[in-house]
Amino acid sequence: MSGFGKLVLLLVLVLVGPVLALAGSTARLGQDWRTADRSSAAIAPVPSETPQAIVSVWAARAFNWRGLLAAHTWIATKTENAPGYQVHQVIGWRGRWGGSVVVSSSDLPDRHWYGQPPHLVKELRGPAAAAAIPKILAAVQSYPYAHAYRLWPGPNSNTFTAYVVRQVPELRAELPAIAIGKDYLEGGRVAAVAPGGRGLQLSLFGLAGAIVGVEEGIEVNVLGLVFGVDPLGPAIKLPGIGRIGFGGPRI
Repeated sequence: MSGFGKLVLLLVLVLVGPVLALAGSTARLGQDWRTADRSSAAIAPVPSETPQAIVSVWAARAFNWRGLLAAHTWIATKTENAPGYQVHQVIGWRGRWGGSVVVSSSDLPDRHWYGQPPHLVKELRGPAAAAAIPKILAAVQSYPYAHAYRLWPGPNSNTFTAYVVRQVPELRAELPAIAIGKDYLEGGRVAAVAPGGRGLQLSLFGLAGAIVGVEEGIEVNVLGLVFGVDPLGPAIKLPGIGRIGFGGPRI
């Protein structure tokens, strides 16, 4: 295949995801954030019925046009016998007035993200969750970009989730391929443990790089967009579409 043919193929692979997301209504345009659905999806365990500790990682298509290509991710924790959850995430608009973009608050873990349904990426319960929670809280506090936010290529909400997940390898959480910003490494590092905890990641400011890991399979990052294959799934990963196949986050 000629160089021009390869470029055309790359453009097709990049564009087909947003088109399918729009056609299949997985991404919704023209929404008003003030009226968009923020109700619970009734996925998370009810605290009054589940006394054990719980940790969960979530993802949903991003709000409005951003959802054509990207997802928003967050983490929820509930200590043993706690009456509710703490939700930890980055919300970019909070940085416009100089405040921290990191938010940890009592909230429902499975809220719709402004009209987009949440998807459970990973969950721990019981002693495993109880052991992970202090590490998660410490990572939330140490996140180095609490006063910085950039939609692309990062640091953004997915940079935050990936950072926290890396600090807790027991989570073994595979973040969605469309979680743009997850590959932005803090401090200009070019190498790190893969977010899933069992692999290696290389990244050049989130703009180019690769992951080889047990959870992720093989991912290649081109300008923040992920192409990949998971031999253990099996599955393939495409920009705007995410994972096609078995296993892993269903987004």
